[in-house]
Amino acid sequence: MIHSIKKATRESYGEALALLADENQDVVVLDADLSKSTKTDLFHKKAPERFFDCGIAEGNMIGVAAGLAAAGKIPFASSFAMFAAGRAFEQIRNSVGYPHLNVKICATHAGISVGEDGATHQCCEDIGLMRTIPGMVVLSPADDLETREAVKAIAQYKGPVYMRLGRLSVESVNDPSNYHFEIGKGVTLRDGKDVTIIATGLMVSRALQAAEQLEKEGISARVLNIHTIKPLDQELVVRAAKETGAIVTAEEHSVIGGLGEAVCSAVCEACPVPVIRVGVNDVFGSSGPAATMLEHYGLTAENILQKAKEALTKKK
Repeated sequence: MIHSIKKATRESYGEALALLADENQDVVVLDADLSKSTKTDLFHKKAPERFFDCGIAEGNMIGVAAGLAAAGKIPFASSFAMFAAGRAFEQIRNSVGYPHLNVKICATHAGISVGEDGATHQCCEDIGLMRTIPGMVVLSPADDLETREAVKAIAQYKGPVYMRLGRLSVESVNDPSNYHFEIGKGVTLRDGKDVTIIATGLMVSRALQAAEQLEKEGISARVLNIHTIKPLDQELVVRAAKETGAIVTAEEHSVIGGLGEAVCSAVCEACPVPVIRVGVNDVFGSSGPAATMLEHYGLTAENILQKAKEALTKKK
């Protein structure tokens, strides 16, 4: 039974991080003067001696995190996705990725749903950037429960991680009675035989809504929650391709470089089937309320539904 909690994943991240303050003395937290927004201030209140505000200097923050990791600490470094993944890309690549250091980059305010902050802050490229770094794990949790479990898992995982978090409150999609989080393993939220909808982040709840509507129209849609974009659960994805014969991907990210491309790569090599991608179509964002932005760029249950029907027409 899913107990519905509507909460932004950045809030769940902050709360889970605060719990780690007592559980693991090696955990340290760095922020780029945005701790109230990224919610790392909750850790600061619990363990001020292990919290470092690096100022508006994300490149430097990543360098400090790399040094702390080399000294045996488990640094969690946070800023907005545009600045964590974008501004600090070179430092992440060379100071964290290349030596494969144990740094956790947890970036908030990702995607179009940043809303009124506009195109300069709406990062729809971060998954693509981080996927290209060798050895980097890339996560995009869908709800409160998944975010909390992901924080615990990455604290135990040895190696670099990029976790993408949102500003907008999202509905619960995972059932706490049987939920198990494992890096690199997707979650089947709904079975189906006609088409598969593969979603990540806030688009998972919209994928479920689309599947429910499709069922009313006599179409059986499988829904996969892919919280780990890299390494992708290729076994789960390829099995869905073989069993349903058509796929729709849904992400709050550019269709270039994200979940859709990862799924296309896996499917075309192992079991070529039609794949239609729902995401931001190679354009910059604009300023407006989050809900309006999501609708304007087609990141809706209705658009997923229509693309699922289109995918069905392409099946052999």
